[in-house]
Amino acid sequence: MNKYIHPLQHSFFPNQKVTTPVKKESKQTFKQVLTDVTNVKVSKHAKMRLQEREIHINNEKWQQISEKMNEAKAKGVTDALVVMDEVALVVSTKNNTVVTALHHKEAADKIFTNINGTIIM
Repeated sequence: MNKYIHPLQHSFFPNQKVTTPVKKESKQTFKQVLTDVTNVKVSKHAKMRLQEREIHINNEKWQQISEKMNEAKAKGVTDALVVMDEVALVVSTKNNTVVTALHHKEAADKIFTNINGTIIM
């Protein structure tokens, strides 16, 4: 049996301390994270547009929008256009927020910028 220890197995810096990474604790609870994932926030601007244009979206549709936003986020989409039957929404998947909303009639002659994905429902 050979008792020789190869020099690469020795520490080159004997006085150097080895530190292990410390896990950072999240300031959000699991419940808050889950709520953020499942709820869609609506910006002030979008709330005004929804009211002005008399656009009503039921809770079931909001849940579907949330799920599709999460799917898009998983694929790397950060800002998307959500196209529904009568409504188009511009959303930020980074923070689950609806940025603006409009009817399809209004959207017909519009150009949507600063989006990198489209969600068709």
